[in-house]
Order: sequence, then structure tokens, then C-alpha cells
Amino acid sequence: MTNQRKVIVHIGTSADGYIARTDGDLEWLTSRPKPEGFYGMSAFMRSIDTKLLGRKTYDMSLRMGAKFDSKSRTIVFSRHSPPADAPSGVEFVNGAIGPFVSRLREHPGKDIWLMGGGEIIASFLAAQAIDEFVISVVPIFIGDGIPLIARRHLHVPLSLRSTERFEDGVVQLRYVVQGTVD
Repeated sequence: MTNQRKVIVHIGTSADGYIARTDGDLEWLTSRPKPEGFYGMSAFMRSIDTKLLGRKTYDMSLRMGAKFDSKSRTIVFSRHSPPADAPSGVEFVNGAIGPFVSRLREHPGKDIWLMGGGEIIASFLAAQAIDEFVISVVPIFIGDGIPLIARRHLHVPLSLRSTERFEDGVVQLRYVVQGTVD
């Protein structure tokens, strides 16, 4: 499995485990000063060539001004039809996650970034379709919001690969997924 493309969740959470406020607001995260190297994000972006997004994350990204281009492949998982004004480089899929990711891994390329909320992360975990997590824990409690992983009956052992502490108090945890057992 050493040469196989990995699906990696690279995400920021509050210290109490939320990725956004209940209404999707990210001000608590986006208003922070960006340190040089932005927590290794530049290097991470060079290691991927495909982004997998949930529909809500895709829609929020557009509202926040994200541009999708052909430099990397963007695939949006959605139960709904693609919007008529979707950028040409964005693919929409609604099939089963496990078989889709297996087919995606068969093609040569760099690693794959799973971007999304707790629902899609939980769905990918249930389909055993996540290899690693890079979780940047921001030193703030927001009290309520969208959890890193939606409530489901999951048992997913993780193996800690590394930790890194940044000057601003952010701690980045890197985990390898060991397996999924329902």
C-alpha cells in the first residue's frame, strides 16, 4: 500500500472538536493571523492532485470566493443534480463512496484531499475510505457547532504518526486510520 494514493482529511477544529459554528460560520478560524507556512498547508497542497468535497462544503467554498480550476481535480459528492452554472473542472458524483474511491485509487497520481463537514467524513469513515487525518487544533472553545465527525456508531482505531506545536498554540495531530469496525 506504500505507492497507493491516500485519502487524507486535512482540517482545523476548535479545541472542543468543532469544524464550524452551527450556521457554518468559520470566523473563529479564518480571522486568526496566518503564520508563515500556514501550518504546512503549502507543502500539503503540493502533495495532492485531487479534492473530494461534500456539497455543503462546495457551496460554502463558492460563497467564500473559492475558485475551482483545472490545476487539480475537484469531485463533489452530492445527492442532488449538479448546478447548471458549475465550473467546467468540477465533477459531481452521487454513487457509493467505497467503490468510487477504490476506482480513484487505481489511477496514478498524488494523494487525495477529503474536504468536508462531519457528515461526509463520517460517511467516508464508514466506507473505510480514509487513510489519514491531519487535524489542526485551534486553541479556542466555540461551545457548539458542526462536529469533526457526525454522530454515528463507529469504532475507528487511529495510530498517532506525529504532533507539531506552533507558536500561536495550534497543535497539529497526524493520525493513520487503522481500520473501521461497526
